[in-house]
Amino acid sequence: MTTGILRRLDSFDTDTQAAIRTVRDAMRLARSLEGCTLASTKSDRSPVTMADLAIQAVVARRLAEASPSDSLIAEEDATLLRTDPDLSSQVVEAVRQIIRDATVERVLAWIGDGGSDLGSRFWTLDPIDGTKGFLHGRQYVIALALVVDGGVQMSVIGCPRLSLLHADGPVTIGERPPHGGIAIAVRGHGAWWSSADQNTCSRLAVSTGREVSIARVVQSFEGRHGDPERFARVLHSLGNVQPPSLMDSQAKHVTVAAGASDLLMRFPPNAEFHDAVWDQAAGSLLIEEAGGRVTDLAGQPLDFTGGRRLLRNTGMLASNGLLHRAALEAVQRTR
Repeated sequence: MTTGILRRLDSFDTDTQAAIRTVRDAMRLARSLEGCTLASTKSDRSPVTMADLAIQAVVARRLAEASPSDSLIAEEDATLLRTDPDLSSQVVEAVRQIIRDATVERVLAWIGDGGSDLGSRFWTLDPIDGTKGFLHGRQYVIALALVVDGGVQMSVIGCPRLSLLHADGPVTIGERPPHGGIAIAVRGHGAWWSSADQNTCSRLAVSTGREVSIARVVQSFEGRHGDPERFARVLHSLGNVQPPSLMDSQAKHVTVAAGASDLLMRFPPNAEFHDAVWDQAAGSLLIEEAGGRVTDLAGQPLDFTGGRRLLRNTGMLASNGLLHRAALEAVQRTR
């Protein structure tokens, strides 16, 4: 739910304001590129498009201007562009919508190798989280977070196709809005939602539901991203017969933070799989600052100190907090 508490965007700290401006630029670019074709399929079978690469270049350049001493850990790298001149030309042309002086050499440098040196302070980016959603007219987001000393301190999630509709009642999800919105979280200062290009934001709060049997569960649209059989067993153990909502990307996290969903579970597709830091950093802080709880499937906090992947965690469980213990117990019963 939104609480009715309003805040001006220019009241946030310098890092957060820079992140908001950067993500809004990235959203404008993403909307202009909706409908672009698939560029390639990576080794893990996940898709990458011209838009992923162009957005990463824009965000990297903007962050280098705002925080030159910080590193960036992002999903994509410039390998494809170095081997495909036509694609590199398309990406540069797209980037020039936002950054006029973009060249092939500059874009290659901005995208780089995706980053590897986390250090004590770094940004993490998924330029298009939910690429299949982007390709097929469903939900996708631009997910940016700042990690300091192993903890996520701030995040901004750009949601070009998501709106949060409310009128003195439960939040409902509206898709295909003309401008979307952004979700903002700052450690110790709450979670917020700003529609379109407004200069104010409303505070977000998780739901107050306590009954697991009627909990509103949200899960990934793509079944291969997890273990759907175990997911079904956990819902059965909870006595929950509500059909889950299907959604791509960390838009799922936004719905939990907004009180439109109560429970989000991510079961790895195999024992060797671990989420990347950009898969969870932005969304996990948003849910926590909205009053919810986020852990791995063993009930441990997510650990962002292990490199590009969450090697010390398996899976993820997010809730409004009131349902967390029951959900963890159901997860343990279905191991």
